[in-house]
Amino acid sequence: MGASPALGYLRGMALALSLLFILTYAAIVFEHPLGVNKSAAALVGSGALWVVYAMAGPEAGAVNTELAESLTGTAQIVFFLIGAMTIVEVIDAHNGFEVLTRRISTTRLPVLMWMIGLATFFLSSILDNLTTTIVMVSLMKRLLDKREDRLMFAGIIIIAANAGGAWSPIGDVTTTMLWIGGQITTLAVMKGVFLASIVNLLVPLIVAAWMASGRVVESPKTVASNKASTTEFEQTVMLVLGLAVLVLVPVFKAVTHLPPFMGVLLGLGVLWLVGDLMHKRKDDDDKQGLTLVSALGRIDMSAIVFFIGILLAVAVLEHSHILPALATWLDHAVGRLDVIVLIIGLVSAVVDNVPLVAASMGMYDLAQYPPDSFLWEFMAYCAGTGGSILIIGSAAGVAAMGLERIDFLWYMRKISGLALAGYLAGAAVYVLQFHGMH
Repeated sequence: MGASPALGYLRGMALALSLLFILTYAAIVFEHPLGVNKSAAALVGSGALWVVYAMAGPEAGAVNTELAESLTGTAQIVFFLIGAMTIVEVIDAHNGFEVLTRRISTTRLPVLMWMIGLATFFLSSILDNLTTTIVMVSLMKRLLDKREDRLMFAGIIIIAANAGGAWSPIGDVTTTMLWIGGQITTLAVMKGVFLASIVNLLVPLIVAAWMASGRVVESPKTVASNKASTTEFEQTVMLVLGLAVLVLVPVFKAVTHLPPFMGVLLGLGVLWLVGDLMHKRKDDDDKQGLTLVSALGRIDMSAIVFFIGILLAVAVLEHSHILPALATWLDHAVGRLDVIVLIIGLVSAVVDNVPLVAASMGMYDLAQYPPDSFLWEFMAYCAGTGGSILIIGSAAGVAAMGLERIDFLWYMRKISGLALAGYLAGAAVYVLQFHGMH
């Protein structure tokens, strides 16, 4: 008879934790109507979840051990993000991306759309989808005068950036999480997900370029830049070195077996060293905006804090065995793994894909689903690209929304249908490809 009250107590704790998590999630989703920053909601939510778990869960020693374990995993992702974001800021401060923009000379709108779509796709696999979106949407302001054209291009950039990030271990925060967590390996995910990702982009791109056929590029009047002046040599050095560091991180992990954040921090140190040597003869005023210290001040720390909060919040659901129970329920209710992952991808259009993937990593055991199995590769594709369906569904979408003041309903009318068609087409390609190979 003694087991029943204990079971009821555990169910009560699980219910309390689940409700707290749902409230945290709702506060994140309705960030703008509530007027509360999602990072604040994530921090309050994660703190409250751990407090309830510590008070109602196992003994203090076990809780502290679990918290330390979760903190190690979270810190690896956070250090990686800080390093990668700072490297991109250093390149941008040196006008390094101008090296790329100077080579665009077409006057036909559909041709420019193809160029930008494909460039974004491949660039986001090297950088990440958030950074690439910021760079490309900013670039469109220099290339296109008409707001309607810029908005359409922003929609294609969001789809391309998310599709490009899905097949690369460093291209999307969710893919990076799966990679650092050991669910996917570099070459396998690139080989397995590339075809689905390119289809995800090509379907919307073909339709959008056809709709723009016969139109010409209307360029805005040139505006003086407020960034520090740099020579073409300095721009090229920082662009090439910065991108080389980011591209070589997977190689660093494969050779040394050290976590990726060590590779990024080492590369950041090299970039800092080269920058200091390059500018050592300049006046302090001239080099102030070019230093790594100023780049560190420009990275989006609220985004970093959000990741810390949400990853620690999800960790509570994992340790309290709520996520494995949810996985079991989904298996019974839906049954098919491909349909479950497809649903997770569609849900990521409504809510942030970071906690969704973090939850999935806690729901499914690596012993049952080893690295590079169907579940993890399809998860990388669906969670990475499903967010394009709504503008709030991905970091890339939220960034573009802020930069171009894109209306949620405009995006739904003009872009969501294209993104959904691309998502389903890419998913079908992956499933067919996987079953064809196995």
